[in-house]
Amino acid sequence: MDIRFPRPSVTLGAVAVLVAATAAVVVSGAGAASAASVTFTPVADTYVQSDTTSTNYGTSTQVVADNSPVRRSFLRFTVSGVSGTVTTAKLRLRTISGNSGSDAGGTFRRMSNTTWSETGTTWSNQPAIDGATLGSIGAVSGNTWYELDVRAAVTGNGTYSFGVTSASGDGAYYDSRESGADAPQLVVTTGTTPPPSGDPVLVGVGDIANSGSGDSATAALLDTIPGTVFTTGDNVYDNGTAAEFTSYYDPTWGRHKARTRPTPGNHDYNTSGATPYYTYFGTQAGPSGRGYYSYDLGNWHIVSLNSNISMSAGSTQEQWLRADLTASSKPCTLAYWHHPLFTSSSNHAPSTSTRPLYQALYDHNADVVVWGHNHVYERFGPMNPAGGADASRGMRSFVAGMGGASHYSFGTIQPNSEARNSSAYGVLKFTLHAGSYDWQFVPVAGQTYNDSGTGNCH
Repeated sequence: MDIRFPRPSVTLGAVAVLVAATAAVVVSGAGAASAASVTFTPVADTYVQSDTTSTNYGTSTQVVADNSPVRRSFLRFTVSGVSGTVTTAKLRLRTISGNSGSDAGGTFRRMSNTTWSETGTTWSNQPAIDGATLGSIGAVSGNTWYELDVRAAVTGNGTYSFGVTSASGDGAYYDSRESGADAPQLVVTTGTTPPPSGDPVLVGVGDIANSGSGDSATAALLDTIPGTVFTTGDNVYDNGTAAEFTSYYDPTWGRHKARTRPTPGNHDYNTSGATPYYTYFGTQAGPSGRGYYSYDLGNWHIVSLNSNISMSAGSTQEQWLRADLTASSKPCTLAYWHHPLFTSSSNHAPSTSTRPLYQALYDHNADVVVWGHNHVYERFGPMNPAGGADASRGMRSFVAGMGGASHYSFGTIQPNSEARNSSAYGVLKFTLHAGSYDWQFVPVAGQTYNDSGTGNCH
């Protein structure tokens, strides 16, 4: 890649489980991609009970999630000796053989406290359940293994505690680490994502990370799609702070930061100068404080622009863009920024101040433009800067704001809008051929909306 600068919150019930583990056993390996799975068992686990406030259950053969009486369990794992990118992390627990089952297996949360005592924790001194929700286990039956995806919490070597709560009075009982072979497990798979073969892939979306679960789901899609990642702004909510990048973006999309070429949004600029955005992404976001840059992928010239600063005709950014496009020798061009010139969403009106950027791209025969800002997916047919259909020179444009933030709705459908969705999270994937491109909306697990097609370069 040639880079040119000029360059969900869930309300919990009453029970929680926390897990900690150490002993590692290699389960499997894979050659070319250097992938390996390692299983860790708890270093500590216990539960607490609301009607026995001073009793410790650290030596019990079970951990329990219940609401009558309230019982919260705690487990801790220490992950060590792993290298490469964590691609999957599964927390596995087995219901005890004598359990008749439960209508709820518990809601699991990450915990900030990783030093609680297995033999000293009681109801009276229990650690706080203060981390992000990782997911829930539904109805369970006895003598059965259940697993939960905790990849959002487990990012590499370190010590991890997890919390599980239940609002059900029919408790779920799991084997503890004292159960030997039936002890809880944390299965961590690592590996280096193989480089894409064939034509380059560019994949991304905007309006991404907050305290919900949509960003975790879209990040999981990126785990399976090689190539260069782009963002169309509002990378983190609500105010683009350093703490929000650490708490929301980094545990999800952050694991793909090394291959990400972002652009900023207005929420990133809610912190003065978008300083945390530029600090977090470094040179991958272009020169600090400016936010526009370009790079090449195969036969394509890619331009990331900044719609939070001046874009008027004759502005520094617009003049840079025209010079950059003039200097490019690539036959195909794709550009992305945050605020859409064309959109049918009822939440944010079209940003007409971006038209000079679109005009410059149109004047240089660019092919594709991608935006965010409105939390929907919308595809427009090729258009000129005035919004008129233009099959010969017009650029196809996409609003790709379905990265994880809550969805918006549509209002009056604008001319040349060809596809729309306001309910599915997903990513927009481009396969960049020598003289053409394929696009595909890839929905997250459990959702079915799709949109795909092919276009030719001018």
